Amino acid sequence: MLSTALSAAPQSQPPVRVMPLPASIETGSGQLLIDRSFSIAVAGYHDPALDRAIARFLTLLSRQTGIPFWSASGGASASLLVHAEHRRANPQKVGEDESYSLAITPSRAELSAPNTPGILHGLETFLQLVEPSPSGFIVPALTIHDQPRFPWRGLLIDVSRHFIPPDAIKRNLDAMAAAKMNVLHWHLSDDQGFRVESRRFPRLHGMGSEGQFYTQAEIREVVAYARDRGIRVVPEFDVPGHSRSWFLGYPKLASGPGPYSLDGNAAPAMDPTRESTYRFLDKFVGEMSALFPDSYFHVGGDEVDGKQWDANPKIQAFMRAHHIEGNRALQAHFNRRLHKILVKHHKTMIGWDEILHPDLPTSVVVQSWRGQQSLATAARQGYSGLLSHGYYLDLMWPAARHYVVDPMSDAAADLTPEEKSRILGGESCMWAEWVTPEIIDARIWPRNAAIAERLWSPQSTTDLDSMYSRLDAFSLRLEWAGLTHTSARTLMLRRMAGTEEVAALAVLADALEPVKDYTRWKANPHADFHAPLNRMVDAVYAESPSARRFRDAVQAYLAGGHSDAALEAQIRARLIAWHDNDASLHPLLDDRSLLQELAPISANLSALSAAGLQALDYLSRGEPSPEPWRTQQLPLVARAKAPAADMLLMVAAPIEQLIQATVPPASPPSLR
Repeated sequence: MLSTALSAAPQSQPPVRVMPLPASIETGSGQLLIDRSFSIAVAGYHDPALDRAIARFLTLLSRQTGIPFWSASGGASASLLVHAEHRRANPQKVGEDESYSLAITPSRAELSAPNTPGILHGLETFLQLVEPSPSGFIVPALTIHDQPRFPWRGLLIDVSRHFIPPDAIKRNLDAMAAAKMNVLHWHLSDDQGFRVESRRFPRLHGMGSEGQFYTQAEIREVVAYARDRGIRVVPEFDVPGHSRSWFLGYPKLASGPGPYSLDGNAAPAMDPTRESTYRFLDKFVGEMSALFPDSYFHVGGDEVDGKQWDANPKIQAFMRAHHIEGNRALQAHFNRRLHKILVKHHKTMIGWDEILHPDLPTSVVVQSWRGQQSLATAARQGYSGLLSHGYYLDLMWPAARHYVVDPMSDAAADLTPEEKSRILGGESCMWAEWVTPEIIDARIWPRNAAIAERLWSPQSTTDLDSMYSRLDAFSLRLEWAGLTHTSARTLMLRRMAGTEEVAALAVLADALEPVKDYTRWKANPHADFHAPLNRMVDAVYAESPSARRFRDAVQAYLAGGHSDAALEAQIRARLIAWHDNDASLHPLLDDRSLLQELAPISANLSALSAAGLQALDYLSRGEPSPEPWRTQQLPLVARAKAPAADMLLMVAAPIEQLIQATVPPASPPSLR
């Protein structure tokens, strides 16, 4: 066999388009045919959960190939032999062995793992290896030995701002399983909503959810669904801040008099000085612990606004009597009391990095949203930690920007081996201020797979070109799994246009992305989060594959000295399409209320593309452009690059590069 040590040579292209990239791959010769005779046999440990996993595998394999596979009925001559040594823990534990080995020859494939989670991961890898060939569907002959780099690879889904129903959560659990992520961090309460049925305190969901919440039966169903896919579910109930939704039904928990509403701007906090607060939380944690069997319980703890504490004379008197100096120390007092409650109910406490305080026991897990510095500080002080800084999907960053963020980089890079062992991994975060069930898939995927790879694959796996090649393939794979991250856009465009003929609208959408970071917040400081998210900004992809490929083509063309005729033809064809699109699209833009804000954007794209075509003409002829012409393009480029309708015209920058490339070279300095 020819050995391809990907971990040792990360910049080489892998032989297969698998994501996350396995720890090691040895390529062989030949291929295993996937035809109607394909079958599976199970040896070693066997239970109903494994049977269900194999049934899901066969269903997905049928979708990908169009070949019906009904059951795992293979015997000694089975095409795929699956062998697990042991069952997994119940409930699942952090650090369980998730490794697997997959050996494929032209006659047979064998998948083995110490525990069933490894089998689940290996089956996902096998599905990604399936590809069409002149002989039919095949998987290449190879040997994979794989294991995760970090034991905690999570995705936070916020359901408090916009409620996300169980079917959408389940879709994303399927995608997480495909990406080998193993923790769903379910952000179930915040100022804007409390989303779980509480039978002990029914006014929590009765008054704090506007009727949109999960029943306890639905919670159990989602937890079981996740467990079947090797995914732990960690609930988060944010306290003592971000808890306004609690106070609608139980105002005595608050530090101020209210009144409270879900739409308010105030940021109240729980009263940490009342014994009744802790009696309430003890009963609540006990009830929720029965719903969520995982040993970890997230208490939030971030962004606590102490204004109510400062203004409450009883709280101030309590602080003086107990020698508590400052609100940070008061929150630490609250967290110590809450920690004891969690220990009573056999839970490990997790909180955002604001909870870090020397008075807390080191059994607490610190989740950093503010950077590797707080992660490293926590590790040095003996705390386990998770990184989320750099993994906020709601900021609309490109996959490449998330991909270069590593839990062990920056401040964490200087930790001792023992301190590094305390970094459990990381979590991507999908905060839901601008998310609905219709668009959540597209806001998470496929970019989240880049974060999943960072947490699974060897640290040396850093090639961006390889990542994007495999990310594109993974995105197609998600469609077979039932994700709507690409299909939802077409339906939204049809809604806005009122017609099925949306080809011209899609051409414009491919050139656009939402504004980045918190720009949309700043442009809409008083946004109504009950308003429908049905504009173009809600439909376009967070990272446009078409815009990325155009940018890459322009950069390659310029780096090659404008001599690649194929690249020039590709760029020219795209510019012509954008230039001509405005004429086709304009009648529709003028006639639909949801599209009217796009008219100037479409006009700018058309004009800018015309300038790009002129620049391409100068470059192909090897002629510098006249200075008056370049000066004339400056205001056009500035208009095209400016945010409009909460979006960015992502092709403006590469077209500007074409224009700048037409500048004549500077004359050499005089020798006089």
